[in-house]
Amino acid sequence: MKSITDYTKDELLAYQESLQKEYEGYKEKGLKLDMSRGKPASSQLDLSNELLKKPEGLYSENGLDVRNYGVLDGIPECKKLFSDLLDIDAAQMIIGGNSSLNLMYDAMARLCLFGTQGEKPWKAYDLEGTPVKFLCPSPGYDRHFTICEALGIEMITVPLTENGPDMDIVEELASKDPLIKGIWCVPLHSNPEGICYSDETVDRLVSMKTAAKDFRIFWDNAYGIHHIYEEVSLKNILEAARTYNNEDRVLYFFSTSKITFPGSGVALLASGLENIKEIKKHMSAQTIGHDKINQLRHVEYFKNPEGVKNHMKLLAEELRPKFDMVTSKLEEHLSGTGLATWRSPKGGYFVSVNTLPGCAKEAVRLAKEAGVTLTGAGATYPYGNDPEDRNIRIAPSYPVLDELEAAMDIFCLCVKLASTKALLNK
Repeated sequence: MKSITDYTKDELLAYQESLQKEYEGYKEKGLKLDMSRGKPASSQLDLSNELLKKPEGLYSENGLDVRNYGVLDGIPECKKLFSDLLDIDAAQMIIGGNSSLNLMYDAMARLCLFGTQGEKPWKAYDLEGTPVKFLCPSPGYDRHFTICEALGIEMITVPLTENGPDMDIVEELASKDPLIKGIWCVPLHSNPEGICYSDETVDRLVSMKTAAKDFRIFWDNAYGIHHIYEEVSLKNILEAARTYNNEDRVLYFFSTSKITFPGSGVALLASGLENIKEIKKHMSAQTIGHDKINQLRHVEYFKNPEGVKNHMKLLAEELRPKFDMVTSKLEEHLSGTGLATWRSPKGGYFVSVNTLPGCAKEAVRLAKEAGVTLTGAGATYPYGNDPEDRNIRIAPSYPVLDELEAAMDIFCLCVKLASTKALLNK
């Protein structure tokens, strides 16, 4: 098949005309299809409905009435469940509310307000006209970038490789600039690229020299057990950090938001013991405790790590046909055209597509006009600025298969149409 990038101008004009006719046909249908966020579909949520019948008991194993105040860092059986599941010492863990994003925002806000381990509060640098900075592997998670932007933290884009962030760049930057205070990481089935960090990357992150004593790795292991096609192992970063006496460098986040119910899951934060002690002190001014009824509910429902893993297999069976649909449509419409490249992730929640430079925003705009809402082009980069205007994040989980099929047909058509316009304007 001849690549469209090799078409003559006359061939491009004829091709554009046929694409435009097809596009107008879709617009006339008045479709409303949503692939903008990684929301679970109702069929996924239905798998957890038995959770609503829990808990059957009212008391934690330590005798606490879970309906009452108390236990700032979580009931012991919930800590044990996640300790066994994630291989993290329960003493290094705080069980929070339903949202790991909330825990991440709070963690960043605490560092801005109070600093850590005797270091200066991060917001104090603003008063000196030198705001602190954060490394942002990209394409990445837009809500991470929103946290930094909301708190006035300058973001520095770092490219992703097949093994995680480009560590040569990370080490170079972090070792020289004391204002660089940390890095965002989604280490397994990353959002949106589906990258899985290598053991070497984990080791280099925890062992590297940093100019800032209070450098922090925000380790958002959101998809740590979301394997769809193949289970991928991830080196235990807290264990690796312990080897270098750097456990307090790591702030580890996890939640059941896309495992059970997004608005009613359980989230956790784990770190070194000194960090946990400091965080609990600040949290004691913020809350008397999180939802212990919900913690007990999850323990009764899953019982043990095997119960969680069996549940994840059911979720994978729900998601696999949707990811199959996305990749098959990309292959059908765009393979060999020279107009786009994409990754086939082994798990997670997203598929990342890269168009020709300068075409992503136009493709997303065209799709919206034809009734398909996508994540905004540029959202996967700090400040919403994709320097090449190439990356588009596809979220296949929410639509039913028929809707997803139609949405992907339209999406691929819009990539072709935007690319053809760009090629004609060269």
